[in-house]
Amino acid sequence: MRTLAVVGGGVIGSAVAWRAAAAGWSVTLFDPAAGTGASWVAGGMLAPLSEGWPGETEALRFGAAALSRWPDLAAELRQATGIDVLVAAATLTVALDAADAADLRTIADFVGTQGHHMQLLDRAGVRATESTLARTVRAGLLAPEPAADNRLLLQALSRAGTAAGVHLRPETVTTLDDLDHDRVVLAPGAAAARLWPQLPIRPVKGEILRLHHRPGTPPPPRHVVRARVHGRSLYLVPRANGLVVGATQYEAGFDTTVTVAGVRDLIADAEAVLPGIGEYELAEAAAGSRPCTPDNLPLIGALTDRVIVAAGHGRNGILGMPITADAVLALLAGDTLPEAKAADPHRFPQISGGTR
Repeated sequence: MRTLAVVGGGVIGSAVAWRAAAAGWSVTLFDPAAGTGASWVAGGMLAPLSEGWPGETEALRFGAAALSRWPDLAAELRQATGIDVLVAAATLTVALDAADAADLRTIADFVGTQGHHMQLLDRAGVRATESTLARTVRAGLLAPEPAADNRLLLQALSRAGTAAGVHLRPETVTTLDDLDHDRVVLAPGAAAARLWPQLPIRPVKGEILRLHHRPGTPPPPRHVVRARVHGRSLYLVPRANGLVVGATQYEAGFDTTVTVAGVRDLIADAEAVLPGIGEYELAEAAAGSRPCTPDNLPLIGALTDRVIVAAGHGRNGILGMPITADAVLALLAGDTLPEAKAADPHRFPQISGGTR
């Protein structure tokens, strides 16, 4: 039986390991603390349409291809594990001023040229969709984008992987030369460049809050809610017991300390969109390291005849998980996935010219 080492136990590595084991590979997943990194901290948005912007056609196409795979993947995980990982059916992006409202129209027009429909809402339409949002919200953009509960997803992937025969080794891989497997998939998120220095992947810090709904307070929104407040991006993602609020963004290396300023800004921005949030319980504040690339597209492809990289998904690791797993499985079978062409790591000269 062919052997495969997967380095990294976040959602990308776990999904690849599960799918490869199901395809007949003997899979070993290496991670000293699987499921505790950026995947554990994440909000779980699946929102490539809401983030569309003129000039970023490749990112939109890649994200839309990933989104289209999510219903089948969620159903497969539910059948295999009994866990339903989806928590919302749509995303509502709101505008608090005229400039943001104009941006919503720009997004809707651009995404529409790529064949995806989004619904522009006026003030009354926003209120009808989410009545607890602030009355200062003046416009909205509704997109057919669900969200995933990242922690349920990690649980489901672990359970499905174990059932398929994935062997977990809670060890840190310091060099790929130590692995004697037939093939290796490099999927340790922001740490990928430590094992393959030519990879243009850097950590970008993000802080996230988890709030629990308390009796007598306004219920959380049914949709994912996104906004810009004082120039900062904000999202509110529903959970069974409350909300995930995120996320700050700092170039801070691998520092995952939660700062007072980060928590302050997130709470203040969230209250500007959802005034009743001040009565929620602050249950958790955490930070993770997003694995970012210069062009905001991941790296998915062969580095050598033996090593495949699947990393650099930035803020969209959970969104990109299904297409990444499909692309890696295609590479393991000696094929390529056309929808993942934009993520070819050799678009960066240092990878094309680098050797290991």
